[in-house]
Amino acid sequence: MDLLARTPRGTEDVLPEKSRIWRYIEGQLADIFALFGYEEIRTPIFEETELFQRGIGETTDIVEKEMYTFVDRGGRSLTLRPEGTAPVVRAYLQHKLYGEPQPVKLYYIGPMFRYERPQAGRSRQFHQFGAEALGTQDPAVDAEMIAIPVELFRRLGLDAVQVQINSIGCPQCRGEYRSYLIDTLTPKLQEMCADCQRRLQRNPLRVLDCKDESCNKVKVGLRPILDFLCSECQAHFRAVQDYLELLEIPYVINHNLVRGFDYYTKTVFEIVYSGLGAQSAVAGGGRYDGLIEEVGGPSVPAVGFAAGMERLILTLEDRGWEPPGTRGTTVYVAGAGQTRRAVVDLVFHLRRAGVAAEMDYLNRSLRAQMKSANRLNAVWTVIIGEEELERKVAVVRHMESGRQEEVPLDSVMDWLGEQLAATSCQGAEE
Repeated sequence: MDLLARTPRGTEDVLPEKSRIWRYIEGQLADIFALFGYEEIRTPIFEETELFQRGIGETTDIVEKEMYTFVDRGGRSLTLRPEGTAPVVRAYLQHKLYGEPQPVKLYYIGPMFRYERPQAGRSRQFHQFGAEALGTQDPAVDAEMIAIPVELFRRLGLDAVQVQINSIGCPQCRGEYRSYLIDTLTPKLQEMCADCQRRLQRNPLRVLDCKDESCNKVKVGLRPILDFLCSECQAHFRAVQDYLELLEIPYVINHNLVRGFDYYTKTVFEIVYSGLGAQSAVAGGGRYDGLIEEVGGPSVPAVGFAAGMERLILTLEDRGWEPPGTRGTTVYVAGAGQTRRAVVDLVFHLRRAGVAAEMDYLNRSLRAQMKSANRLNAVWTVIIGEEELERKVAVVRHMESGRQEEVPLDSVMDWLGEQLAATSCQGAEE
């Protein structure tokens, strides 16, 4: 196949069948975010490169290896966004949202870009949805950030996910733990993978997150960071756990959970699904009280989460999940002979009235049109033949039951409206 007829490596088309799943999930998300008081924000797909270097951290894999960075014609270094939090923080500062009543609660859904080895649930262009609450230190909001994706997964019937939490403390207590890791692991440096040998001095907490078998061995017996938390961070973490228990959200403490970005402080969490193998996280996030100040703003606490749409859909497919039945076409108008104008007129008037209607565009036989109506799962088919047109009537067939009757052509719109309203009321009562 010609290269021009293929998607670039690490990208994929979302065809209509899967797009219906996306739309259903996005609809659920919009409803859930509204219930939790979050409003949508849409940021540019590319930002100044320095925003991600300072925000995510120059020693992270994303900044060192994975960003799509380019120089534009004005000589500016720009980067396709690899994650959603830093752009939201930039917008919060640029538009002085810190001057509005706090917290500011925002959510986003959109494409992200990372140069990674493509694998199941991980593409070079992928899509994330997430939320950020800026301007509060309340641990109840940390629990809220976990409750939002948990509520989505509950609605989707995903009961096999596990919430994992940890605290990585504040810069003060994390600094003490950082020194402990360097002192303890330096004698074992040659036993670690090449990445962690490089990370140990610059970002030793990332060693905890490494999945390499050699690094798993050297981590055995390490003291957890929870032993090093200051009193404030301990109290915050206990409060988060208390709120999760109050909300009846089961969780486990994962002492190796640190997340991949430098901006995290205190609470970090992941929601994992074992059916995905090594890449098991379907959502993750945490608190980032120092990020806004790091990128040039005031000292404002914040917390957020993000989840990958592709990975979530893989999880649903692994479970055999299908979205509730959605009907794209409500009425199919079939015509035979010299009835084209009458068919077009009725179809477009139905659409204008808010009824999803379809017709034939290939000059097929009436029998072929009826097959098309079945394939589209139409509720009603309106048949207008030359004889019916001469008598100014239409044959209206209910596709599921097969019953049909003649209806005056100038009354078809009203007749269908009554039938659809009755069906809608009956469905609401059930």
